[in-house]
Amino acid sequence: MSEAAPVYCVATVRSWNVLQFERTIRHLPGQWHLIAGQADLTLEKLQAIGPKAIFFPHWNWKVPDQIVSAFECVAFHAAPLPYGKGGSPIQNMIERGFEQTKLTAFRMNAGFDNGDIYLQRDLSLAGSAHDIFLRMAELTASMIGEMIREWPTPVPQVGEAMTFKRRRPEQSRLDGSKTLARLHDHIRMLDAPEYPRSFIEIGNTRIEFSNAELENGALRATATFRKIEP
Repeated sequence: MSEAAPVYCVATVRSWNVLQFERTIRHLPGQWHLIAGQADLTLEKLQAIGPKAIFFPHWNWKVPDQIVSAFECVAFHAAPLPYGKGGSPIQNMIERGFEQTKLTAFRMNAGFDNGDIYLQRDLSLAGSAHDIFLRMAELTASMIGEMIREWPTPVPQVGEAMTFKRRRPEQSRLDGSKTLARLHDHIRMLDAPEYPRSFIEIGNTRIEFSNAELENGALRATATFRKIEP
């Protein structure tokens, strides 16, 4: 009698990860389930599915401890842990002048971004935030495929620890005193769907910027004007 195919779950809320699930991950060996909302991530539903592992490419909420302790939960974080724990890792890495980061797959535990590491792979920080997220979704799918082929032994985090603070919407405001290169970084690192784009405000008008290009000493970007609601 043949052994039943292993069951896996992917929990994510970003459209680019859902697209990559449909394009790639669901066709990997095994039975695959997509969890795309907080209401579907419950202990009871997961117990009914019985996954060997749950992968979290992007999740907006704390995973309940009862789920973390009951299942193998694998998170993905766009920083070379233990450097870069915390929120907004891509924006924080770019803001610090990095051109490349690591996508880290690590075992979730009761702590915060401090679980043992399964894999780390290079991730370019070139282009807009949306470009980076698409690239990261493809890399995530590749890493998941790598993991289920030969499950790696996780190793403790070592090295310099640094914790980032999650960015606040008001931090998207452009600072005109910065160099053109830094302004370019500021615009592109926020240029993705569902993210608060870089902006300036003139009177009751808010001007948001996207599609930034820096060439021949000039910075060009698309400007979108919106009236500020009173």
